[in-house]
Order: sequence, then C-alpha cells, then structure tokens
Amino acid sequence: MLTNLIFILIAFILLFVLYLAVKAITRGVEAKNDLKSENEISEDNSSNLSSEIIKIKKLYDEGILSDEEYKKAKDKILKK
Repeated sequence: MLTNLIFILIAFILLFVLYLAVKAITRGVEAKNDLKSENEISEDNSSNLSSEIIKIKKLYDEGILSDEEYKKAKDKILKK
C-alpha cells in the first residue's frame, strides 16, 4: 500500500515537472515570435522612411518643393 502511494506521488511530481517544461518552451516560442514580428515591423518602418525621403527629394529636384518645404518635410519624416 505504501509503495503504491509513493509511486502515485512520484507520478504526480513527474507530471508537474513535464507541465512546467512544456509551459516554459511555449513561452520561449511565443517570445521568439514576438521578437521576429517586432523586427519585421522596424524593417518596414525603415524602408518606409527611406522611400518617403526619396519621394520628397524627387519633388525637390523637380522644383515642386522649395528649400524650406523640403527641409520641413524631411525633418517631419525623420521625427516619426
């Protein structure tokens, strides 16, 4: 009877340890996915900034924007 109780207690302990291990692995995977999505967002923002600066530079080169307007637009884009 005592040995059965000890085996049951050991089984519960092992199940608890397995539960903790699975929970930790799941959290690690979620954190890695969150970091990956944050990196993708920051890469999109940097490519957006460069494309916007290129657009206003073209407008400046074509004479549509004055020096002052170009500088204001560039500063506004860089402050984002």
